[in-house]
Amino acid sequence: MATRAVFSEHDSEPVRGLPAVLPEGERVLWQGAPDWRSLALNAYQVRTLAYYFGAIVLARGIYLVSTGSSIGDALQGCIGPAVFSLIGLGLLTGVAALAARSTLYTITNRRIVLRQGIALSSSLNLPLGKLHSANLRDRGDGSGDIALVLLPDERVSYLWLWPHVRTLRITRPQPMLRSLTDAQEAGRILSRAFAAVVSRSNVTVDDTTLQAPHGTGVVAAEGQA
Repeated sequence: MATRAVFSEHDSEPVRGLPAVLPEGERVLWQGAPDWRSLALNAYQVRTLAYYFGAIVLARGIYLVSTGSSIGDALQGCIGPAVFSLIGLGLLTGVAALAARSTLYTITNRRIVLRQGIALSSSLNLPLGKLHSANLRDRGDGSGDIALVLLPDERVSYLWLWPHVRTLRITRPQPMLRSLTDAQEAGRILSRAFAAVVSRSNVTVDDTTLQAPHGTGVVAAEGQA
């Protein structure tokens, strides 16, 4: 089984979230999807853009007052930029909601499958044997991300996977299970599944690592994602 992308339609999925019927001996261990609010805030950066647009509207108001406009005229002059800013933020939030709705992450006892795509569905098959490690980030808002570090000879497309990829890791893209409401549980399941497939002596386990059977860890907690 190789790391590969498969394009398909959601309605034609033989198994929900998977591009084909599961081979004999393979079973689904966990499925989950991004929380659309967390995805909008953390992947699409809606909050950051709201601050940016707010600063622009405020700057325009200050400029109008400084050039002799009354407070009322300045407020009226800010209506247009404020409305366009709200429309832009609304559209971006809508895209995030659609992205979350069309995304499904699946962990089986042999691989991880990332199904995503608003207009055209595609799935990334990532065999657990191609996985070097995985980093878990708890965002503190009830959601978390799991970034998947691939073996050195494995490559995926950053642009094709976005937003299901670790931010700014462009030369060595890391697929990501984003904005999960049960990230800790997904991490434990992934760690156990990985340990059942392969054991590596160069995987370090410390106090923050989610433990897998026989002392092998694959999912480690971290502060940055």
